[in-house]
Amino acid sequence: MWTSAAKQTPATDMRSIRLLLSATLVCGSCLTASAQQELMISQYMFNGLLINPAYAGSHPFASATALHRSQWVGMEGAPRTNLLCVDGPVWNNKMGLGFTFSHDMIGVSRDMEMAAHYAYRIRTGNNGHLALGLKAGLSLYSARLGELVYWDAQDALYQADISNAAVGKFGFGLYWNNELSFLGVSVPTLTAADGRLTSELASAPDHFFTRHLYIHAGHVFELNEHFDLKPSTLVKYQQQAPPEVDINLNVLFKERFWLGAGYRTGDAVVGMVEFQVNQLLRVGYAYDMNTSGLRHYNGGSHEVMLGIDLGREPIMIKNPRYF
Repeated sequence: MWTSAAKQTPATDMRSIRLLLSATLVCGSCLTASAQQELMISQYMFNGLLINPAYAGSHPFASATALHRSQWVGMEGAPRTNLLCVDGPVWNNKMGLGFTFSHDMIGVSRDMEMAAHYAYRIRTGNNGHLALGLKAGLSLYSARLGELVYWDAQDALYQADISNAAVGKFGFGLYWNNELSFLGVSVPTLTAADGRLTSELASAPDHFFTRHLYIHAGHVFELNEHFDLKPSTLVKYQQQAPPEVDINLNVLFKERFWLGAGYRTGDAVVGMVEFQVNQLLRVGYAYDMNTSGLRHYNGGSHEVMLGIDLGREPIMIKNPRYF
């Protein structure tokens, strides 16, 4: 075990517990034996490109979303995420193109990823489309391991820093949607060219980055002229970690104001709001309150989102964006 080099003076029991928890977080990010590696956000239902490349071009207009997430506020070394997603249709809505940029920080580690997304869309029925999506990205991974102080001086895992180790990533997804429903299956990192990173971490498994399977679905029930109801779910599975399920319920009021709540198994309850400011601009906020033992050591997680929809025709403006 180890602690941060800057925290070697005596501290209270609570401070020591916080440091040990932070150390566990960072150690997990280095070893990746059982940790969830893909980005986690609560407002996934409005940022489908993050989890599924086939989501690209699923709206007949271009869209851009910026998001910041501060997880487990008050806990040293807790994750922080910055995200940008851009996508839109091409070739008469038969294809979709997208781009994502993310910067994920946890403890002494940093992961910056840039990815291009492509989707080929096939019409199904009167209003539905089935899309096949591909993702190609480059991740730059860094870890300031030299800042750590550890008790086992012979542990080769922490002997040297890792600086901008380049990792090529490729992903795949399927996504079906119509005006009121969506269903998707994806593996955002189907394979990763992480040979250099694996070789630099002597105790790492054969592959540093592992596959995560996502299944997400939702449906909108139009209750009356003022209210719409949207239940949705996201199932996340990684072979070396327990499955995780997000269950959400959102209410849309007068086609402009979303209010929702969710539950993430074994982790947190979530509250969220989104407001359609005008025909172009959307803003959103989510708060996660931990239900696990971590709730005693942090102030929850905060997530803010800003979305811009470009090129929406007047007839589309009258219809709300459900997902």
